[in-house]
Amino acid sequence: MTDGHVPVLLAEAVSALAIRGDGTYVDATFGRGGHAHAILAALGARGRLVALDRDPDAEAAARAVADPRFVFHRAWFSQLPTVLDALSIPHVDGVLFDLGISSPQIDVPARGFSFRTDGPLDMRMDPSRGESAAEFVARATRNELATVIRDYGEERFAQSIAGAIVAARARQPVVTTRQLAAAVAQAVGARTRGDWRQDPAARTFQALRIFVNRELDEIAAALPAAVARLATGGRLAVVSFHSLEDRIVKRFIGDLAKPFRGDSRLDRLALAERDLPAPPIVAVGRARKASGAEIAENPRSRSAVLRVAERTAAPLPADLAELAA
Repeated sequence: MTDGHVPVLLAEAVSALAIRGDGTYVDATFGRGGHAHAILAALGARGRLVALDRDPDAEAAARAVADPRFVFHRAWFSQLPTVLDALSIPHVDGVLFDLGISSPQIDVPARGFSFRTDGPLDMRMDPSRGESAAEFVARATRNELATVIRDYGEERFAQSIAGAIVAARARQPVVTTRQLAAAVAQAVGARTRGDWRQDPAARTFQALRIFVNRELDEIAAALPAAVARLATGGRLAVVSFHSLEDRIVKRFIGDLAKPFRGDSRLDRLALAERDLPAPPIVAVGRARKASGAEIAENPRSRSAVLRVAERTAAPLPADLAELAA
């Protein structure tokens, strides 16, 4: 909870892990260490915490954690199996994902995530890897821009915004956050969204950030990898911040918690319920959201959703079993 970052649903997420004093846990999105410190506080002397993050600033924050039970790896969270293999850890007792971006990433103009302050149009969580938002904006066609803004930002004005960006870059390269926000404002104008709390550029910035960082692909790869490494009784806890993330998490847990992964083609089989195979996970409770008090204190928590699942003793499906091997 350094650098002004207050983790959303902190107590609820850590409680959801049902931490054992001697257990081994993974904080797959270290950020500035808020969840990690809370997990370490709940662990005993024999407990262990492995933390991951691809952000170099998160790595710098992790260096300040002087605890022999703690180890940090600079890695994308889809690389969880590789990290655990390197540490000779076959199974863990819980994995926590806090998706999205942290307040320091938003609040530091040089990172290029915010439309409220001017900075380089970067948006990469790992600045040493991949294409920046400015590079994508410079080379993408109008249709490519519109597709990304529509699909990842759920923006109904995507075509108009893409056209405005193309027109703006024809005059001069769009390389700063202020330039991009101005192009979006020109396209959207005074048209209402039905939510006056949201800046006109918010959805476009979200879309480019998700695309540049391959966030949805990372989630889709990381969830099965995490479940495959859970010990029986181990918990998966995921905090998401927008509908695209939550949809992936909800569908993954819902399908894997059903016999045959909820395959509708098998619904008509003449099988008694007692003869159905046990699923490898069960959902734990309902989705949880931030309280009114937390939202009042931290408005960024208003869209957060926590979902939890627990590993059963049932065998994993073949594709997940390969990840556990």
